[in-house]
Amino acid sequence: MIKVYVMETCPDCVQVKSQLKDNPNYELIDIGTHVRHLKQFIRLRDTHPAFAPIKERGTIGIPCFVLEDGSVQFSMEEVIVEETITAEDGTSRTVKTYK
Repeated sequence: MIKVYVMETCPDCVQVKSQLKDNPNYELIDIGTHVRHLKQFIRLRDTHPAFAPIKERGTIGIPCFVLEDGSVQFSMEEVIVEETITAEDGTSRTVKTYK
């Protein structure tokens, strides 16, 4: 399961939350709802090297996607996989799925 750190008041998180809220492959963690979530995020931000450029820019780093392999991404586009599905009638279409 992919963990997604978001915050209710973060404008960049609004779209992410609405697109993933009913997807069972994602655990949405709102860091503003409980200090436990905030501490968990801060610990990740303080120790994971992916946050180095984020901290250099002086930004927070949310939304933040923690993939199952422990890697960290900061954009939903970085966790989307496009795949081609072929129907029984031979037609095919490209669909976007999330890692």
